Amino acid sequence: MSLPIRSRLLLLVLAVMLPGVIAALWVSWQTWADEKDALVRHMRDNTRALSMVVDKELARRAGIARVLSLSQILDSAPQIPADDLAMLELQSRRAMLGLSGWVELNAPDRTLFSTRLASGRSAEGTAERAAAGTNASTNASPNTGTGATINAAASAAVGPNRSAPAPAPALATPPGLLPSPAGPPVAKEGLPLLEQPVVSPLTPDPATGQLRAAIVQPIERGGHVWLNMSVTVLPQELQQIIDAQGLPPEWTATIMDSRGTVIARHPGGTSHAGRPATEDLQRLMRTHEEAVFESISFDGKPVTGYFSKSPQGWTVITAVPRQTLLGSRGATLQPIAAGALLLVLTGLIGAVWISRRISEPIHALHAIATKLRSGEPVHAPPTGMAECDEVALALEDASTAIRQGRAELEERVNEAVERTRDAEQLSSRSQRTAALGRLTGGVAHDFNNLLGVISNSAHLIQRSPAAESLQMPLGAIIRSVEVGSRMTQHLLRVAGRQPVHPQLVDLRSTLGEAKELLMTVLGKRMQLTMTVAPELPNVRVDPSELELSLINIALNARDATNGMGEITIDARRAESWDIDDLAPGEYVAISFTDRGPGIAEDVLARVFEPFFTTKAVGKGTGLGLSQVLGFCVQAGGTAKIASQPGAGTTVTLLLPSQTSAPAPRASTGSEGSGVAAMAGSLSGVRVLLVEDNEDLARVTASLLRSFSCQVLSARDADEALLKFGAGAAVDVVLSDVVMPGSMDGQALARELRKRRPGLPIVLISGYSAALTAESSFIVLRKPASPAQILDGLRRAMGLPTEA
Repeated sequence: MSLPIRSRLLLLVLAVMLPGVIAALWVSWQTWADEKDALVRHMRDNTRALSMVVDKELARRAGIARVLSLSQILDSAPQIPADDLAMLELQSRRAMLGLSGWVELNAPDRTLFSTRLASGRSAEGTAERAAAGTNASTNASPNTGTGATINAAASAAVGPNRSAPAPAPALATPPGLLPSPAGPPVAKEGLPLLEQPVVSPLTPDPATGQLRAAIVQPIERGGHVWLNMSVTVLPQELQQIIDAQGLPPEWTATIMDSRGTVIARHPGGTSHAGRPATEDLQRLMRTHEEAVFESISFDGKPVTGYFSKSPQGWTVITAVPRQTLLGSRGATLQPIAAGALLLVLTGLIGAVWISRRISEPIHALHAIATKLRSGEPVHAPPTGMAECDEVALALEDASTAIRQGRAELEERVNEAVERTRDAEQLSSRSQRTAALGRLTGGVAHDFNNLLGVISNSAHLIQRSPAAESLQMPLGAIIRSVEVGSRMTQHLLRVAGRQPVHPQLVDLRSTLGEAKELLMTVLGKRMQLTMTVAPELPNVRVDPSELELSLINIALNARDATNGMGEITIDARRAESWDIDDLAPGEYVAISFTDRGPGIAEDVLARVFEPFFTTKAVGKGTGLGLSQVLGFCVQAGGTAKIASQPGAGTTVTLLLPSQTSAPAPRASTGSEGSGVAAMAGSLSGVRVLLVEDNEDLARVTASLLRSFSCQVLSARDADEALLKFGAGAAVDVVLSDVVMPGSMDGQALARELRKRRPGLPIVLISGYSAALTAESSFIVLRKPASPAQILDGLRRAMGLPTEA
């Protein structure tokens, strides 16, 4: 389908911008959802904390009731002397000091005392207490312990003419007790007496009509329940607890009793006391101990809330208006949606403007061509586009030369057409190269997995005694795998991966030669001090990559110090604490220290990331330290950075010395004997193999078992951690790098090292990015031969490698 330039540009703008706009909206929506979840968790925590405070307050009063019910004064129930009763009342008043509410001692038909009344008065009146006082003083029981002293104090406080009430019929049976057919209620057959007081719901006081709840403690003596000790709880006390939380004005907090009746509430205070909860909330509270709910508040507002029941049976509720949640969503999405719409409109307007700037010169060329075809004189005015101006001038020249002969005109036209074709072919080749570079990384990973399956299968068959007649085709397969591996390396070079040429490097002479170059890079206003330890071992690296790394670090140091100050380079043998997270062996440490302002902690964690830079636009690419790390990892070591704000920065290159560097790969002809020699020391080693490719995992496991290794396989990092955490015995880990799941191979290796420091780990990957990323572990490239795999396992375990 033929489309004009304007339509194509509009489609291009939409194709580029719409995915970003959709992603931004999705991120905003997800952010709002996370904020909502955080608010619900906050409500849950507040509700649980408030429930614990309410339960503590009830438990405090329950403890008072329990302690008072165990008083020896009540051992003579139901005939309690008036002096002892007065003393118990005095003790009750003291126990309630600082608390609202009161304590009551109730008989079946009367209230023996209530601390709500003034001291010296009771609900039955002074006259009745005076009539009973004489009998109580005559029949005082000796079982009250220190009752004589307490009675004397009580008599002085409440008067000499008090006595216990006459015996009364049985009490109303509290929960957990059954009435006895021949007397007061007794405990259920075979069950102990009540261990917890009974918390009654909110009810009006019979005398004053005041709403209150009560904690009722049955008083049992001799297997009979004679009296009830009640400690009241007033809504005002619980209202003070809610008010002390300092909740936002739009939040709602409510305390309800076991029947779902409001006791205290914010906002509104105790004015809502006695109101029942909504029916939907009551149904939910009957079936759940705690839950998130949506309902309508007493104020008629839709709310989202959370409730939690205390062990005493009371419920605490915290709720937020739904409009608060929806409002934050609108506030989050509206600016992004408006910005996205503005961005799309700007892009469309720009596309229309550019399309006009392109189409007008093309239309001008069309007019010139029409004149040329009709034989009219041609004048080429400027069009604003260099290419079109060139063509127009060519047409003008052709129009002038047409009078001299058609042949000359045709020749000029053919030359213009040829130049256009060359430009198109060059553009096409560039596009194909760029597309191949983008695809290479992913293709290399999958292709190397296939080569790994073929290579390991061929080596596995080659080890079979029955494969003697198949040595020739097996050798051809292995050689083909090597050819395929080399082809993959060529593809990686097309993608931007430059080959390295490691060789033996004498650091003393190399660093000495590099000093003059670094001084030139640093400039005349900076001082460079270099210290190289005597008898510094050699390293096997690419000299050009080493020089480039030193230059990159020097440039960063120069920029950090504004081109002034002192730079120190120190080359030495690495200490044990420098290489804790590296494979065992000897290493060389090259430290580059400046006295600049240092690097902030949040920036320090990202300095090795490719394209990350804190410099202004156009001042840096963000690839300097990334190259340094990639160089060190390829050499078998790593790079580290340490910095403190105001104290400068130190970049350290850790490179394996020649004595610990891996030996060059043996030739194909001698690989079998080397494999056999290395496999002997790995007999019985327990290997945790982590590989997402099922075929490659199965073949690699069989290959390792053929070398007498014990193999435990896992499809991804999650399964590997599960098996490792279940207590599986593991001596060494062989893991792919690029895997599906919550983490890749490097993250898995770091997590395993956290769980077991020093655990030998070997990473293997065919993905180019994985081979150059940050790593403190041995990394093998797929497809790896058995000799390379065994050598990597031995190096990771600290075993001697074959020469």
